[in-house]
Amino acid sequence: MKIDFDSINREMNEDKIIAPDEIFRILPDNGEKYEYLRDVQGKVLTKWFDESIRNNKDTIIKMNTGSGKTVVGLLILKSCIEEGYGPAVYVVPDDYLIEQVTNEAEKIGIETTTDADDVDYLRSRAILVINIYKLVNGKSVFGMRAKNDNVPIGSVIIDDVHAALSTTEKQFRIHTPRENDLYFKFLSIFENSLKNQSEIKYLEIKDDYDYHEMLVPFWDWQEKISDIRSLLHENKDDEDIKFNWMLLKSVLEYSKCVITNSNIEITPNSIPIDVIKNFHNAKRRIFMSATLSDDTPFLTHFGVDFTSTKIITPDSANDIGERLIVVPQAINSTITDDELREKIIEVAEKHNVVVIVPSKSRAKKWNVTKRKIVDKDNINKAVKALKRKHVGLVVFVNRYDGVDLPQDACRLLVLDGLPDVRSNYDLIEEAALLGSKRIQNQFVQRIEQGMGRGVRSNTDYCAVLLMGKRLTGTIYADGAKELFSSATLKQFELSEIISDKIRGASINDIFGLLDYSFNRDRGWVGTSKKSLVKVRYSDEANVEETQKLGREAFDLVRNRNYRRAIEILNSYQNNVKDSTLKGWILQQVAEYCNFQDKVEAQNILKSAKEYNASVLNPLDGILTNRELKNYSPQAEQFVENNRELKIDENNYILKVNAVLADLTFEANTSKRFEEAIKNLALLIGFQANRPENENGRGPDVLWRIGELEFLVIECKNGAKNPIINKHDCNQLNGSITWFEEEYKDKCCSFTPLMIHIGDTFEYASPPDRRIRIITEEKLEKFRSNVLAFAKAVVNGNFVNVRKISKLLKSYKLTGQDIVSVYSSKHKRK
Repeated sequence: MKIDFDSINREMNEDKIIAPDEIFRILPDNGEKYEYLRDVQGKVLTKWFDESIRNNKDTIIKMNTGSGKTVVGLLILKSCIEEGYGPAVYVVPDDYLIEQVTNEAEKIGIETTTDADDVDYLRSRAILVINIYKLVNGKSVFGMRAKNDNVPIGSVIIDDVHAALSTTEKQFRIHTPRENDLYFKFLSIFENSLKNQSEIKYLEIKDDYDYHEMLVPFWDWQEKISDIRSLLHENKDDEDIKFNWMLLKSVLEYSKCVITNSNIEITPNSIPIDVIKNFHNAKRRIFMSATLSDDTPFLTHFGVDFTSTKIITPDSANDIGERLIVVPQAINSTITDDELREKIIEVAEKHNVVVIVPSKSRAKKWNVTKRKIVDKDNINKAVKALKRKHVGLVVFVNRYDGVDLPQDACRLLVLDGLPDVRSNYDLIEEAALLGSKRIQNQFVQRIEQGMGRGVRSNTDYCAVLLMGKRLTGTIYADGAKELFSSATLKQFELSEIISDKIRGASINDIFGLLDYSFNRDRGWVGTSKKSLVKVRYSDEANVEETQKLGREAFDLVRNRNYRRAIEILNSYQNNVKDSTLKGWILQQVAEYCNFQDKVEAQNILKSAKEYNASVLNPLDGILTNRELKNYSPQAEQFVENNRELKIDENNYILKVNAVLADLTFEANTSKRFEEAIKNLALLIGFQANRPENENGRGPDVLWRIGELEFLVIECKNGAKNPIINKHDCNQLNGSITWFEEEYKDKCCSFTPLMIHIGDTFEYASPPDRRIRIITEEKLEKFRSNVLAFAKAVVNGNFVNVRKISKLLKSYKLTGQDIVSVYSSKHKRK
């Protein structure tokens, strides 16, 4: 006869066991590894089980990578089930992590399933483990089925929230490639309004001649929203949109449309997560993340209300594990990426080295065999091999989260290059705000997630090496490192103190620092542990105000309360001191105002344009500011520019290196190149802007190199043919005409320059006789002299105007030098 122990348990226990720690103790399959909960796990579970916390709709739990989050999450969901808040769902970023969670659950004796229709899930006997794609898509079984035939959710955990953010954004975004017939239908619908913004950009997008991002003007989008809705509805089963359209259709009029030469992208002003009904209405939603400092995405992406939501953190930061962080190019700016790769390959002869790169093109620079480049197709095999034996160097492509590499699986972790987490609209925002705080936060979160791959517990250790001029420049020169979590920032500060001891050292001496970690130097280990003893995590929400109010306004306009949304945004922008941000917010005010008063919307946009030249051009013409700013001699302007940009001698070279790294002759990098050319002018004491980008007319970049002297610059760094074609010639000729019209009453002089791999125009071209060319060779010489100047100027001369002036002349960086030394007369075939 078979004994029914479940029946016996019901007879013996009047009260259900619902406390997570008690559930852990009675689980049937606790192996040796799970004899007891770690201290940090126990404390987090105790905090969560407090009645005033667990009964909230939303709870945020922050635990460092490797501190046992998965077990905590499983026990919380098991507790929810036992208390009657099932069925329970455990959501992870991808399929690889589904396997990790189900394996962990099996080891501790908790039942799981991966089938949403499994009876054991529906009866709250097993926890459903799925990826974020299963939860968030236009055909989601958790809220998008017709006739309310949706799978119920009582309690849900989203693990690695920050890793799930980009997926959630993509799911709520329609992305249609050029190859799709819809692309050219969109282009045709908005042809006139795009031409009014910038005819040359529109034509080059249409002809796929050069890469641009163009934001469809909000008034044209709103006016034609019925046509767009019909077009998308007719194509709702199209492979490119069928999993996105249903999520976006209710907020289509409150969305941004960006058209590039390769795709069309429609992005909502904020994520309407409530369309996934059963997720939105779950009784308990628990969000688990690493201890990252920015909490804004919980609000903007998942609708968390911070007035009632509690944040649970460990008592101390000593759960993070030991990391020695080394940034060689911040210690010695002359070290190249190739030199670093050679030394890292040497390290890999003794230790497992994991390199994380943002793209396959970056992976190729490591020149390793195909099997040592890891993506979604071979990640399981690669991770198992690293855990089992010495593999050497392995390159992971765009894998900054969700990978466990404990102990000898990774003793040196390398982040090579800046991870790119931006949508097309992000690129427009970043350019308009001269570096958006929101996007900077995304970069930092991605970097910090990547840095967590190599330490999986507080007894684990690894060295972390950051490389790439753009990555280094972003962290230091732009002050991004202050956005790291408190524990990571403390480790960074300790590593900086150590690095300062060998400032300017050789690459061999720098790599010698790694031995302190590899050889378990007692001094280093003790100092590292001591640095974290008093670090505490904040349990207060850190939410960025612009995004918070943007979300609030979005929710109001969805209910047609335009007046209140406009009031909120206007009240905020009135107190904003940053003019570029003020202009950007005013453009959003104008967009919402356009639903009620089209004339007033255009007036608001005119005001926005006065604050920020990169916002949309108003309907009644392009507003250009012909008034010249006060001009200071170059050396004085150098000091003023650095003060405005908040650059000091400690990070000036890093900023210069980051800018110079973007001056490459590659296809589809024109926007980065143009921005770098503009920033280069500022870094050597000139004034500069990007008229074509800001006003739709004029050159790519305009430098002011004297009181009434200018350089009119067209950047053609993506050209493949050394012969300059007629199109590029006409574009520079047009910029010459633009300058002569704009400044005809100012008595200004100018030199037209084109940056191109060749210096010869094709026969059919009619180049203006004044045009000069900066070739790749000339630009390289310019780069070298700028870098040499940068090294000299930070050596006690950074604010000494007289010495700066001498150095500018010595390194041939005056306005006259730019023309005579780095450019040459054009030729004609």
